Amino acid sequence: METTSRLICGSARSMDKVPDTSVDLIVTSPPYPMVAMWDDIFVSQDDRIGDRLARGEGRAAFDLMHQLLDTAWEECSRVLKPGGLACINIGDATRTLDGDFQLYSNHSRILGCFPGHGFAALPDIIWRKQTNAPNKFMGSGMLPVGAYVTYEHEYILVLRKGRRRKFDHAAEKLRRRESAFFWEERNVWFSDMWFDIKGVDQRLVDTAARERSGAFPLELAYRLICMFSIKGDVVLDPFAGTGTTLVAALASGRNSIGLEIDDTLLPVARTFLEAAPRIAREYNQRRLARHRDWVRTRTAEHGPPKYANRHYGFPVMTAQEQELLLDDITGIGIAPQTDGVTVRAQYGGEARSEEISAIKDNAHRLVGVGAKPPVIKQNTQVRLQL
Repeated sequence: METTSRLICGSARSMDKVPDTSVDLIVTSPPYPMVAMWDDIFVSQDDRIGDRLARGEGRAAFDLMHQLLDTAWEECSRVLKPGGLACINIGDATRTLDGDFQLYSNHSRILGCFPGHGFAALPDIIWRKQTNAPNKFMGSGMLPVGAYVTYEHEYILVLRKGRRRKFDHAAEKLRRRESAFFWEERNVWFSDMWFDIKGVDQRLVDTAARERSGAFPLELAYRLICMFSIKGDVVLDPFAGTGTTLVAALASGRNSIGLEIDDTLLPVARTFLEAAPRIAREYNQRRLARHRDWVRTRTAEHGPPKYANRHYGFPVMTAQEQELLLDDITGIGIAPQTDGVTVRAQYGGEARSEEISAIKDNAHRLVGVGAKPPVIKQNTQVRLQL
């Protein structure tokens, strides 16, 4: 398997290098209107916004900022395939202008834009961000009514273009089966509230660039890509920043395209992309280790799961997990372009030919002495990595 990732220096409002209906999934986090750290990027595209802010006209500035984003969402509609999904991480803003404190609801404004482009809103996710300041407080101390609730969550909006995607071809169906997630992962990932994702790993992204771009955690992008696409799909991030979505796409065996208007972030993103083989390997190892731990706990409490994965030999909960396969990046090539960078990656994951008894022996060791091995329906090639 091979994938291509393209990082382009350009605006999300004019994605002319991305063909119509060529993208399977969008995962992005735009600049947040009415959050001061992004004022400059909005003002640089419409100087009326700076005037409204200076005059304390918050609602007018808010509307103008979203009008800029609307053009990006229109472009997203153009490039996304019918049945494709858009996942947008967005936070609402609180701000005081001219002595007036208000909430500016970015998520509801964006939700209001997409139906006009033929999108259906699906159940969203609340990402409860961890904070190191449990006593944070906004307002006038202990006296009503001048205190305000602190805002420590963001939204992940999930929108589908048209009707549900269908998988009609045999190759697509196989890639979909190999892209399965574990049963226990599904139970966490498809909850409407995420508590378990921490902030950006300090080792992955330069601190100054992270603060300037507002990068979201790699785990967030990786999880959404695994949830809403299959191997070989094309993932787009029109506000690529430091390249988090592109790295997550590489780590999960997807093609990707990212656009970033701030050319000073491109060197940071390139360094991040160069680390993709290590990141992919570490993520795969952690997912497999977590699953093995879950199997041991499940077996001790309820007995071994019924099925076995055909590549690794360990037990899995459902028949849909039997073809699940995590691919490591075995080679990577980075080619600078006049407008960005292109990354081509090759992956391992070819199953080794082993006897069915090897799977059973391996599963037997995993679930413990005396446990009944999980069911394997037919002989197959397997890869044992325990």
